Amino acid sequence: MTTQGSVKVLIVEDEVHARQGLAELVSDWGYRTETAQDGLEGFEKVIAWSPQIVITDLKMPRMDGIELLMKLADMGESLAVIVLTAQGSVELAVDAMKLGAYDFLPKPVDATRLKTILTNAVRQRETEVELEVTRRQLRQTGVLGSLVGQSKRMREIFGLIERIAGSNVSVLITGESGTGKELVARTLHEMSDRKRRPFVAINCAAIPETLMESEIFGHEKGAFTGAMERRAGCFELAEGGTLLLDELGEMPIGTQAKLLRVLEERKLRRLGGTAEITVDVRVLAATNRNPEEAVAAGQLRADLLYRLNVFHIQIPPLRERPEDIPLMVAAMLEEMNAKHGRRVAGVATSVQKLLTAYEWPGNARELRNAMERAVILAPDGGVIEEAHLPHELTRADVAAASLPTCDGVQLSVGMTVAEAERRLILKTLESAGGNKTRAAQMLAVSLKTLHNKLKEYGQTDRRME
Repeated sequence: MTTQGSVKVLIVEDEVHARQGLAELVSDWGYRTETAQDGLEGFEKVIAWSPQIVITDLKMPRMDGIELLMKLADMGESLAVIVLTAQGSVELAVDAMKLGAYDFLPKPVDATRLKTILTNAVRQRETEVELEVTRRQLRQTGVLGSLVGQSKRMREIFGLIERIAGSNVSVLITGESGTGKELVARTLHEMSDRKRRPFVAINCAAIPETLMESEIFGHEKGAFTGAMERRAGCFELAEGGTLLLDELGEMPIGTQAKLLRVLEERKLRRLGGTAEITVDVRVLAATNRNPEEAVAAGQLRADLLYRLNVFHIQIPPLRERPEDIPLMVAAMLEEMNAKHGRRVAGVATSVQKLLTAYEWPGNARELRNAMERAVILAPDGGVIEEAHLPHELTRADVAAASLPTCDGVQLSVGMTVAEAERRLILKTLESAGGNKTRAAQMLAVSLKTLHNKLKEYGQTDRRME
């Protein structure tokens, strides 16, 4: 993180006492300062001294603040220019903002306000520098934050993330279970100005319907039986930061209506409360379902979808981007070695081919689990062999695990769609060894949906978890 002592601030002001006073004030806050008596001298010192921030008056002899700003813009330098305006110069200040000024401040200068503007300008510069480092990293290695990929589709996603991360617009993230929707959301947060504030993620499918509103909006003491004290909801916990609503389609319709109001008005009321609370939160939403189909089925409000779907990021399943798997395997190997204190050297060629050929019904989550298991089992200094992989990844099982085949689920001409769905679900559950969580991942549905389907089929064996 940049320290104030390493930040150079150039003060351009033609009035001697004002110039000296500003220099002393800014120096007392720990910044390195230089001064110039007009725009021409200021421009020369920018070239010679390379400050990060320029504080300039507007009306000066030889070269005024507007002309200085235009020349700095032509240089293409990443400078934060703070414009000082005399009373009655608001229109000139607006013109300066259009030319790229960071902010403007009326005279006489409010010291507290100036200190805040300087602090914010330093933070913005840090973000810009880090973003450029991230872009360079992406160009060189195919890595963006925690996301890894070099396929055309992933690079398109990386490019979109770079463009929209710095804004406050809502983003809808879709993709099968395990594709990395939360990683995309976290990357958007980490590349934004909100990164120093909380990132809060909630899974709407995992919250009982009776507690949904309390989890999201909070509640007051006595709002319902068991509400023994006031509790802040996810919006308040994410204040100033980012809130991810995962599995949005599982949220009750009534709660969706209240959510829409909060998004539009930026205000909420805790459950059982009367006071409105203003919130500053960027909201991201994720779902593994087709949002248009969810709207058609009455499970998602169309107006809420329109409000959240300002930008749409659709993550492709791993089977559609096998060229990303070697890079992901390398990144996960490094991560798991560090996590478990291991020194596994690499992956056998036969294993790399097997990992690339496998269809990964559980997507990146399944790959991560397989790699973690393999790193724990492989010898230190050695490589990952087929024996270290989960049973379903071995060559003999790859064909059997590829469920969408007629023989695999005993499909026949004339069979109803409902019956085909039933057989596919039961065959998937069988392939997953009765593990409902894994079966739900393979089918790209929520665990709640799978439980409902199995109940419908009379499959309520509690041993199958």
